[in-house]
Amino acid sequence: MSTSAEPRPISISLLALPESTPAALYGLYEVFSSVGSVWSELTGEPVTCPKMDPRIVSPERRAFRCAVGLPIVPQASLEKAVQTDIVIVTDLTLAGIGDPRGRWPEASRWLCEQFNRGATICSVCTGSVLLADSGLLEGYEATTHWSASDLFRSCFPGVRLRPERILLPSGPEHRIVTSGGASSWEDLALYLIARYCGEAEAVRTAKIFLFGDRSEGQAAYAVAGQGRRHEDAVIARCQTWIAEHYAADNPVMRMVAQAGLPERTFKRRFWAATGYAPVEYVQTLRIEEAKQLLETTAEPTDTVAHMVGYDDPAFFRRLFKRRTGITPARYRQRFQSIARLHQTA
Repeated sequence: MSTSAEPRPISISLLALPESTPAALYGLYEVFSSVGSVWSELTGEPVTCPKMDPRIVSPERRAFRCAVGLPIVPQASLEKAVQTDIVIVTDLTLAGIGDPRGRWPEASRWLCEQFNRGATICSVCTGSVLLADSGLLEGYEATTHWSASDLFRSCFPGVRLRPERILLPSGPEHRIVTSGGASSWEDLALYLIARYCGEAEAVRTAKIFLFGDRSEGQAAYAVAGQGRRHEDAVIARCQTWIAEHYAADNPVMRMVAQAGLPERTFKRRFWAATGYAPVEYVQTLRIEEAKQLLETTAEPTDTVAHMVGYDDPAFFRRLFKRRTGITPARYRQRFQSIARLHQTA
């Protein structure tokens, strides 16, 4: 009997320098470490996608204090980090350093070596200055923090600067990716996850970390949990049935018939076993399925409502907004834009 091997993890080198600041560095490390595992831990839903293997690298392995005084402990020196799939230079503090050209010769050489070996080279915020100094951005479009625009024009005039952009893939096969301000590391993370591990995993990551527009609250990011463990075999059998038949007419009464119990007894036992009233349980299943359809298809909202068991689209819209805080159309726009970030950036 043959078994399929687990996909090789995507190796990511996060380049840390004395001028680095820690927010993006450690944020990226945590997010990439979650890929392919944390969603299952939170929801119980199995996930199949390549994992990511981030590590912090630096010209030397020894620990040092970064620009804001916090210690950074590299996991490998550049000499040991000979092969990697992705390199990310996070934001650099440029105040007081003057002309940056030639400031990081070892890091610049290493970036070029990695690029020539096939790695995708990325930057966050002013990390693009190091990419420009290495020559990798020469003749290509790039973005950076708006405050570094004048520096680029004076020191790196060969770079086609687009400071209005948040995320900008460029170069051959889009193997150079620059991002704008310091918080743009979130957009870069989702872009790389979608590109290397799949759109679905990018959406799951956004839901875990609440990336994106949070002005309408966090209900839109939430998903149904793993459910309460219980020993009621009759209710468990009904749960198995409704998982396949959630769109059926009169689902609660059909579960009552499946259970062979008086209606009041069934509802009492269902609540005791699951923590849900039967109708609430069915609505939860339907809304979760509707989310999946809105994230992954172009089906009209009315069609989605019918597919999950609601013949009244207006009622479905009201219920969906009550559960998620946003309309189905807004939900689709938000999460499909995350899923397709690697296509539209």
